[in-house]
Amino acid sequence: VQLQASGGGLVQARGSLRLACTASGRDVSSYVMGWFRQAPGKEREVVAGITWTDTTYYTDSVRGRFTIARDRAKNTVYLQMNNLKPEDTTIYYCAVDAKVFAPVSTSARNYDYWGQGTQVTVSS
Repeated sequence: VQLQASGGGLVQARGSLRLACTASGRDVSSYVMGWFRQAPGKEREVVAGITWTDTTYYTDSVRGRFTIARDRAKNTVYLQMNNLKPEDTTIYYCAVDAKVFAPVSTSARNYDYWGQGTQVTVSS
């Protein structure tokens, strides 16, 4: 599975961005797809995840502002980020947990495939 992430950029606080991550090489509709972020010197943390039944998970700091969704026809997962804050600034990674019908895991170690990362910068 190869993952291609896109959609990052520079936005002002309270603005919006939409990240996209398209998988190739395998149908990932039965897998969890997740978004992580990693600030310099910190561990990679989960932002949001979505299961094969479209059950979603959000970390507390983004709940109510971010929305994860998947398009099975396009083998793609999206992260709509609204009301962005300067503390959201970092690199965002998409990932796939290739265990069929698994729940969302918050541990990066459980994910098997990773995209290349996309930079999100929020100015105050």
